[in-house]
Amino acid sequence: MAGQIINPNLLLAVPLAPLAGSAIAGLLGTKFFGNVVGRVVSHSATILGVFIAMVISIMTLNQVIDGATFNGDVYTWMTIGTMKMSVGFKIDALSAMMMCVVTSVSLMVHIYTIGYMAEDDGYNRFFSYISLFTFSMLMLVMSNNFLQLFFGWEAVGLVSYLLIGFWYTRPTAIFANMKAFLVNRVGDFGFILGIGLLLAATGTMNYDETFAKAGALSAMFVPGTTWPLLTAACICLFIGAMGKSAQFPLHVWLPDSMEGPTPISALIHAATMVTAGIFMVTRMSPLFELSDTALSFIVVIGSITALFMGFLGIIQNDIKRVVAYSTLSQLGYMTVALGVSAYNVAVFHLMTHAFFKALLFLGAGSVIIGMHHDQDMRNMGGLRKYMPITWITSLLGSLALIGTPFFAGFYSKDSIIEAVAASHLWGSGFAYFSVIAGVFVTAFYSFRMYFLVFHGEERFGKAHAHDDHHAHHDDHAHNGEGKDPTALHEATAHHEEDEDDHGHHGLAPGQKPHESPLVVTLPLILLAIPSVIIGFFAIGPMLYGKFFEGVITINAERHPAMEELAHEFHGAAAMGMHSFTSLPFWLALAGVVAAFYCYMINPRVPAAFYKALRPIHTLLDNKYYMDKFNEVVFAGGARLLGKGLWQVGDRALIDGLVVNGSAKVVGWFSTVVRTFQTGYIYHYAFVMILGVLGTLLYFFPFWHA
Repeated sequence: MAGQIINPNLLLAVPLAPLAGSAIAGLLGTKFFGNVVGRVVSHSATILGVFIAMVISIMTLNQVIDGATFNGDVYTWMTIGTMKMSVGFKIDALSAMMMCVVTSVSLMVHIYTIGYMAEDDGYNRFFSYISLFTFSMLMLVMSNNFLQLFFGWEAVGLVSYLLIGFWYTRPTAIFANMKAFLVNRVGDFGFILGIGLLLAATGTMNYDETFAKAGALSAMFVPGTTWPLLTAACICLFIGAMGKSAQFPLHVWLPDSMEGPTPISALIHAATMVTAGIFMVTRMSPLFELSDTALSFIVVIGSITALFMGFLGIIQNDIKRVVAYSTLSQLGYMTVALGVSAYNVAVFHLMTHAFFKALLFLGAGSVIIGMHHDQDMRNMGGLRKYMPITWITSLLGSLALIGTPFFAGFYSKDSIIEAVAASHLWGSGFAYFSVIAGVFVTAFYSFRMYFLVFHGEERFGKAHAHDDHHAHHDDHAHNGEGKDPTALHEATAHHEEDEDDHGHHGLAPGQKPHESPLVVTLPLILLAIPSVIIGFFAIGPMLYGKFFEGVITINAERHPAMEELAHEFHGAAAMGMHSFTSLPFWLALAGVVAAFYCYMINPRVPAAFYKALRPIHTLLDNKYYMDKFNEVVFAGGARLLGKGLWQVGDRALIDGLVVNGSAKVVGWFSTVVRTFQTGYIYHYAFVMILGVLGTLLYFFPFWHA
């Protein structure tokens, strides 16, 4: 089958099927067209659309493995001179793998949503949004040009804004989705600058045509400066990735995005939006390989994110926020892999992470359902015997996350650590410390959550001191109104109002948790399977085989990390066995043991640490004061700038000088002219003589003769 071309009409169905489902649910299933169809039709249409996309994606991946490809335009939008703007697909191992991950995780989320959003009045609207999100992500990963990439990039940002603010009657949801939107605008400004630099230098938006000119680009400079053009373009592109993939310091939107319903947390934070930046840098590997400066920048940013976002997960009490900070940390790991030119490893971790992180988010949602919308882990405990399926699947997801040998996360995470150790790039020393220390941190906060939720004393159904504004609730049963305050400055203000409006959240005295219905637990089971086994089967072909041959470009002489890994790899089974003697395994084990001792054996230890390290706890509790910094520097600066523009620009210059000033000039001139409007002929004759004299003086300046 080598050399065969994939049918473009079949490829068109991949993004268009979810789009059609979204249109049916969003137009016919909402007030827009009078609720023509009900809930069953809405969820059936969207699930069918995503299912069709998944089936075709799997077929496409099989064809790609057999050697088939596609790279061409399917629609030309416009042509400006020699530049063509078109919709096109580039289907190779990278895009086919991403198509399968996006559609499979999205399908699980769609099915799960039937149970999770059952009591919500926005049921059809939610299905429309998540199906539209799937369409946007597929357009992004299938693109063969920067225009379509940017379309998908902005579309996932827009739909994520709609999803995070899904409960638009809740003030904190509006705050969170606006925060996500604005922070992503910062990253997207860099992204479009990078695209603009490449377009100006190459005259094309097509990937392959741009990559073909990479050598010439590396010798060019940004006009008017001594900055290497390729380095500037790559850093600008990566700033876009920092926004979408939530890298420090543009990470601040992601924890607050927990305001949205849990299914979108799984969709946005597992397989789709946050991985768009990782995918984009991997796709642009022919450009990034030519700039060590850009790669070092990526390494440092990823290292900071991997370690310092993990620390924040340790102190969280909201079950969804622990998983959210875990996502931030793991995205840092992927970014570090990109920086050391281990692109294969980065997308391998992207794939494995998509399954076990979606599993953990949906597991958290199942716990929230069982706890009657209470998200505070301090109000849980002992859920193992009440929710056995949620318990075992969450345990498998946690084991995959911390890199337990033979689980999916182990193969990708350990490969990242080994790649960083093998790198000689500037910044790789700090990166190695970050990813190694992050192993212990990840294991500690993951199993802190696991033990607090599923083991130990049953703390539910009681009057809790924690039932205050620090306890977060995912109140999906109240049509978008509830109490899930995540913005610190909003929390206290809304607490009393929410209590009055919606009554008690959590289990009442005497109530027991219950296992979630099959429509919720089935996706957990289906996601648990790849979370355990996919790493074992995929590591060989994806990292050391020919799966990404011709797709990812690596300069082995300058960046030898992948070559060194290949020399040490002797099969998935041998790698798993060898890991029991490696440092990451013992650090992960130490993290689990430490969490067990602190939260199951001797709970006084965390309290003692809290007292002894109160300043550090305060720093972490305030998220390194990044929100305050942004509020004072950027938001405050914008307010001052806006006030200055309003007072000086608008009131003084525009209103005062231009508008009112011109009116005053006209008024004064009218007053002067009016004195000659007397009705006497000799006055009019005098004015005419002055006019003729003025004309002569202007056109015939005889005094210069």
